[in-house]
Amino acid sequence: QVKIAEFSRTPEDFLKKYDELKSKNTRHLDSLVYLLSKLTEDKETLHYLQQNAKERAELAANAATSSSTNFSIPSSTSKMSLQELEELRKQLGSVTANSSAQQPLELTRKILRDKQNKKNSGQPIPVFPSWVYERPALIGDFLIGTSLSTDTTVPIGTLPLASQESMIVEDLLYVLIGVDGRYITAQALVGRQNRAFSLDPNLDLSIKELVTRILPVAASYSAVTRFIEEKSSFEYGQVNHALAAAMRTLIKEYMILITQLEHLQRQGLLSLQKLWFYIQPTMRTLEILASLATSVDKGECMGGSTLSLLHDKTFNYTGDSQAQELCLYLTKAASVPYFEILEKWIYRGIINDPYSEFMVEEHELQKEKIQEDYNDKYWDQRYTVVQQQIPSFLQKMADKILSTGKYLNVVRECGRDVTCPVAKEVIYTLKERAYVEQIEKAYNYASKVLLDFLMEEKELVAHLSRSIKHYFLMDQGDFFVHFMDLTEEELKKPVDDIITTRLEALLELALRMSTANTDPFKDDLKIDLMPHDLITQLLRVLAIETKQEKAIISADPTELTLSGLEAFSFDYIVKWPLSLIINRKALTRYQMLFRHMFYCKHVERQLCNVWISNKAAKQFSLHSAKWFAGAFTLRQRMLNFVQNIQYYMMFEVMEPTWHILEKNLKLASNIDDVLSHHTSFLDNCLKDCMLTNPELLKIFSKLMSVCVMFTNCMQRFTQSMKLDSELEKLTLEHGTMLGPPTEEERAEEAAKKKLTNKLLAEHADNLHLTSGFEATINKFDSNFSTHLLDLLDKLSVYSTNDCEHSMLNIIYRLDFNGFYTERLEHMSAERSQKAPPPLLPRL
Repeated sequence: QVKIAEFSRTPEDFLKKYDELKSKNTRHLDSLVYLLSKLTEDKETLHYLQQNAKERAELAANAATSSSTNFSIPSSTSKMSLQELEELRKQLGSVTANSSAQQPLELTRKILRDKQNKKNSGQPIPVFPSWVYERPALIGDFLIGTSLSTDTTVPIGTLPLASQESMIVEDLLYVLIGVDGRYITAQALVGRQNRAFSLDPNLDLSIKELVTRILPVAASYSAVTRFIEEKSSFEYGQVNHALAAAMRTLIKEYMILITQLEHLQRQGLLSLQKLWFYIQPTMRTLEILASLATSVDKGECMGGSTLSLLHDKTFNYTGDSQAQELCLYLTKAASVPYFEILEKWIYRGIINDPYSEFMVEEHELQKEKIQEDYNDKYWDQRYTVVQQQIPSFLQKMADKILSTGKYLNVVRECGRDVTCPVAKEVIYTLKERAYVEQIEKAYNYASKVLLDFLMEEKELVAHLSRSIKHYFLMDQGDFFVHFMDLTEEELKKPVDDIITTRLEALLELALRMSTANTDPFKDDLKIDLMPHDLITQLLRVLAIETKQEKAIISADPTELTLSGLEAFSFDYIVKWPLSLIINRKALTRYQMLFRHMFYCKHVERQLCNVWISNKAAKQFSLHSAKWFAGAFTLRQRMLNFVQNIQYYMMFEVMEPTWHILEKNLKLASNIDDVLSHHTSFLDNCLKDCMLTNPELLKIFSKLMSVCVMFTNCMQRFTQSMKLDSELEKLTLEHGTMLGPPTEEERAEEAAKKKLTNKLLAEHADNLHLTSGFEATINKFDSNFSTHLLDLLDKLSVYSTNDCEHSMLNIIYRLDFNGFYTERLEHMSAERSQKAPPPLLPRL
């Protein structure tokens, strides 16, 4: 403060502003002042700030000249002087001060009442009848503009000194309880200023001096009385109401003292000096009460913020035992309703906060949406912490208080009534350890209750390991073989032509025919045909809550019609409260992993079908077998690539990561740990499976497309030869209706087969010559090699630059014999040559 005051051109203004903010209990004020004091020592920063202030002042002056105002501003051709700028600032300040005048109390109450009724639509907030506010005589404060006395006032200057003292003592006893006297009258209030008084100018100076010492008590009483009457209204909340009630108790003791003094005054035993003596012990009490009342008013404090102010004041009075004891009494009384809300929250998971005073705020969110909306934040947003309502003595425990109630609330919403067995009444104390111990016990109980509920009763781990892992991570091999055999023809159709109910029936059949039949949760598995391909879905998810979100959502999902294989995915029905863990966001991630691997499995099956066709074609003695051998080699390379990628994803990414997840779930102590571990598992799987990197995913998608187009080409070629149908016509291995084949029939069949093989080989050679089959295969080979090298190169770069060492395993598996090493080194050398050379210093 001293540093800034010395540095400032107007230190009085700075200190006045600091005191004002301090009285409003502004948080982090001292931290900000410390930062500003450090800035005063930094000459470079100060120079920049001064230059910036000058430029902003010029911009403000130019803006002011262009707008129509009543201020006298210099013409735009001349720059404003510092004096003119200062004058303009004062004028603008006066306008702002006038516009921000204090709004009437009735309007303030109405705003608060409307806000509270909106929050508690089913339970309207009680209000005092209007006549309470329409009768100012009930308040107990001074009535300005009305004279209650009908006696004619004798000019006090004409009276002897003893009579003046007697008259002034009588006046003071009235003024000390909020009633105007004959010679001492209260002035009208302006804003939130303290009450001022007018004294008869003819009063003796010695008496006037003593009266001015006593009048601050009347000013403090006036401030406290107004505060009590205002904050007793329901609209200002239970904490302020309790504080006002505690202050009213203290004021009653003060009124008893004034009554006793009046009794002495009637007996003629009370002089001005005695009044000053008797009133001194009360002065300090009323001064503290008035200070607290003013601070609460200025800061517009309610609930937790009121308790923070009281707590800070209590600590500030360390060393003044009487003042600290008084503040401690008020804080204890005011904290009772707040702690009642706190106890219900941490012991039962219920919020009963009609006046929005508690640190935890409830939002109207439907838990059913957590299963539908990807971006739903039920767990994070149903209950949130309101920073300004956290009492400073509970600041460190705010997160645990929030979590404790949330855990119990989840169990309550499942129809189970929970009450903490270690529940104890929370009482305000200056020793924070008392709160910490009670909240820790409640937190540990709530964590254990919800975790046991999810793990044991709702079988979370069983859902994850028996169903989610088996189906979405393709852990159940025989089920997928059955399912893909049954649905292969249906999934080849365009997605619009697929009948979902037929797929559901085939899924049901595959589940019953495989070992998945033992899964107790298999009925929760459903079919989902997505409207986008995997890359589009990934880009839409990555764009959520970014600037590109609207553009991607408004764009057409794809120009091409999706096939069933590209759109197919599983979905899973999750009931509350498991939907907290397996929510829509988690399911979407599982779906992306599943679609990625499912399509890989489809490509592998297609390549295996080509292998089967090629095995059948090998028995024919083709004249130009060289070009056909190239197709066999390329097919084997593609199969090797797809199988190794699948092995990498399933056994080097998902399986180890799953074991880590299982280990972490056993060690988890609360539901937030479970959420964190589960999300971490999914994020790691998506990252290591290349699904969070659009560049890698696009290259991988191109490789898959090349493989699919190659299999289609080979199948068309094989079908054109009609090998299968010809062989079926010629074979007599199983005999005819007349019995097993004779020797003559066998010899005739062998001759026909030999002739057919010759004809088919000639047909295949002719087909090769006419269709340019060899050039097509070479093109496929070139495209596949280019994309594969590109993928390996990018993986090498990412694993080196981003330290994604797990991706190196793909390179090791695909390049196990160093076949691609030379090409990759060549590409790396070219890339380093293209990089700009380092700048050399000039000679």
